[in-house]
This record gives sequence, structure tokens and C-alpha cells, in this order.
Amino acid sequence: MRTLVQRLRPDLDPLRETLLLTLYARALDSKLPHPILGDADSAALADTIEYDFARLKLKPSLICGTALRAKKLDDAVRGFVAAHPRAVVLDLGCGLDTRVLRCDPPAGVGWYDIDFPDVVALRTQLLPDRSERLGVDLTEPGWLDPLPRDRPAMIVAEGLLPFLPGDTFQRMTRELTAHFDTGELAINGYTRFAAWSMKYHPAIKAIGITAAQGFDDPRTPETWNAGLTLVEEQLLTRAPEVADFPQPLRAATRLISHSAALSRQGTRILRYRF
Repeated sequence: MRTLVQRLRPDLDPLRETLLLTLYARALDSKLPHPILGDADSAALADTIEYDFARLKLKPSLICGTALRAKKLDDAVRGFVAAHPRAVVLDLGCGLDTRVLRCDPPAGVGWYDIDFPDVVALRTQLLPDRSERLGVDLTEPGWLDPLPRDRPAMIVAEGLLPFLPGDTFQRMTRELTAHFDTGELAINGYTRFAAWSMKYHPAIKAIGITAAQGFDDPRTPETWNAGLTLVEEQLLTRAPEVADFPQPLRAATRLISHSAALSRQGTRILRYRF
């Protein structure tokens, strides 16, 4: 991790400020007695930023949930890269995620961290150069043009779905699967209720944004005309890492795990093949 002499004070709008929320959640997880993700790079990165993280009032459920979804998406990336050593990885809406450091891809893999130009500029100031950085507006046509077409693609979108307006995520998915011949899409899926209720979460309210997009049936993206086939739905209430959650969160999560319907309202990881 790059050491800065002076802490950086980022100037971010409410939408982009969410990258600090997830960064801080990963940082706090790394300091737990039994961390889920153990991302020390995120903790070091948070220390270089001048920001009142305490105002986010992160609860154990968000800290552990953020860390666990990141770990499961990392596992998906590692598995795909192991099977496709010349793959390209697209981390959409990457923010200040240190996934490229955690996954440590081999030299043959092309890794692209993709976000708005100002976020990519901030990322370049704070993070080591381990990836290609692409600063684009995902809602604008032509943003995929710089990316290769003839290599298997692992596309990761963590926390992105609820913050794109209307059917933007669906249209973006169709563009991605049309651009690449083959690959996988891995996301943390939100039900409609989970996405709607985010606006009442204390951390989201502190930032001041409204997030509201999701789907209940994990097979819904198969109807987006993007050539997607559901490979896996992981209900993270049933993940073995729940054993490391602090109490009483651990007991509550295990209770919820007995119901698939309730588990889907929490964190779930969805993988699709195209």
C-alpha cells in the first residue's frame, strides 16, 4: 500500500461517497478478532483518507455482510481465473475496492478497474498500479470499445445494481455479453424489498442517497435477452463464515438461514454464465 505524507480529503458527491462506506466496512472487518475478509489493505487505505467515518455508524451486520460478499466474489474471480489463465476481469463500479490486491491475478490476466473518471482518478492517487484503470460513464454508449473481445471475461459488479437508474443495469449487461464471446457475471443480488429498504439504513441515510432497484427471482436476469444462465445462488446466511460473526448477529443469521425467502432479503451472491 502506498504511504501518503498528507491525508487526502476526497470531494465526492453522495453516490460516489458510498465507496467510502464499503471501504470502511472492510477496514473494520480487518480489525475484528475473527475477520471475515481480513483486508488489511483496506484498513491502511482508510487511514490515508481525511473523512469522518464515524458518521456512517456502521453496525456489525453491514460490516460482516460487506466482508462476506466481497470474499465470495473474490472466490468466484479466483475460480474463473484458474480455469481461464488468459481471462480479462472487469470490476465494475470498483470504487476503492482492493480486490485486485486480494486476488493477486497472474501475469496473463487482464484486469480492468472501471468506474466514473473522478473515482478512477482518486483510485490512482491512493492505490498501487496493479490494473488497467478505465474511467467511464457506464450509461454512455461506447465505453466498452477499449476492452478486448476475444478473451473469456469475468465481470464483477459488487453493490452496483441498486444505484443505476431504471433498466440501466439490464442494458449494460446486454452490452457486456454482446461484447465478449464467453464469460461469467457475478453480482451481489438485491431483492426489490432489500433495495427499497436500503434508503432507511442509517449509513445510507447519513450519505443522503436513494437506492431502489432489485429483483426477487434469481432467474430474472435470464429474461434480459443477455444470454445469461444462472450458475449459482449463494445465500450467505448459510455460509460457513457465519461462525465468525459476533454475537448476537451470529445467532440471528443462523435463525434466518432456515428460510430461503428471508435469506434472500440479506446478502446473496449470484453467478451467471454467458
